[in-house]
Amino acid sequence: MGKIAFVFSGQGAQYPGMGRELYDCSPAARAVFDMADSIREGTSSQCFEADKDVLNRTVNTQPCVFAVDLAAAAAVVEKGVTPDYAAGFSLGEIAALGFTGILSYEEAFKLVCKRGELMDIAANERKGAMIAVVKLPPEKVEEIASRFEDTYPVNYNSPAQTVVATSEENVEKFIEAVKEEKGRGIRLAVSGGFHSPFMNSASKGLGEYLKNIEVSQPKIPLYSNITAKPYGFDENSSDFKALIEAQVINPVAWQKTVENLIDDGVDTFIEVGVGKTLSGLIKKINGDVRVFNVEDKTSLDALSL
Repeated sequence: MGKIAFVFSGQGAQYPGMGRELYDCSPAARAVFDMADSIREGTSSQCFEADKDVLNRTVNTQPCVFAVDLAAAAAVVEKGVTPDYAAGFSLGEIAALGFTGILSYEEAFKLVCKRGELMDIAANERKGAMIAVVKLPPEKVEEIASRFEDTYPVNYNSPAQTVVATSEENVEKFIEAVKEEKGRGIRLAVSGGFHSPFMNSASKGLGEYLKNIEVSQPKIPLYSNITAKPYGFDENSSDFKALIEAQVINPVAWQKTVENLIDDGVDTFIEVGVGKTLSGLIKKINGDVRVFNVEDKTSLDALSL
């Protein structure tokens, strides 16, 4: 058998009621939610009870998705499955910082709360949107984006899906341009133009916040969204901190991350957290690997390696 990678879900997959079954069925998952509530009161109730509009606000989305991601990972480990590698998509990477031990659970959760606050502020300062483009290769999406001001390819998800961040006023025109090239543009349920210059102020704020954070060597390798390779650590962790600061204004190299994990021996991916978005992307990148997702009791019970 090959190696196992946990991949942590990102923003956009959130839904009302997420995580409730994990809380009810797994003591390890419940401990994660309790930790989150001790730092940010009401996080669990937002996950379990809030409506879509509340959950779609970045300042709420990020801590809530983080909690479900980390709870799902804890439940899988509690079941006896341990990964060899980890990766997280955008905010999922912050949950993975806690899981891999680079940060404590508490420090990672505090970081995602700060990240959500800063990105929410940036999103209100500069109104942006994100559009998933399917049925077109990345090079064509880049070419279409080059026709518009303030439009950036930001998530390289699979051979046939690239996400673009753009200004609010460009959304309909960009989707029409994609349609003319035989592609399809789908607006995502996020509140800003993430992983682009729309988030410059958030990146600066994260840089200041990270100056006072102590980090540790990871227990297992964690692959960076920017480099698609495992994080390296120098004596003062400046490389790690620089990548986390830059993550919010740089594209997510997801396809390359998955390909590198496979090259490093991974043949089993377990998506931990909200939804099945990453599972679907991984299958499109390589149909030969095994892919599971764990987000509730049914999917946890069904996990069999």
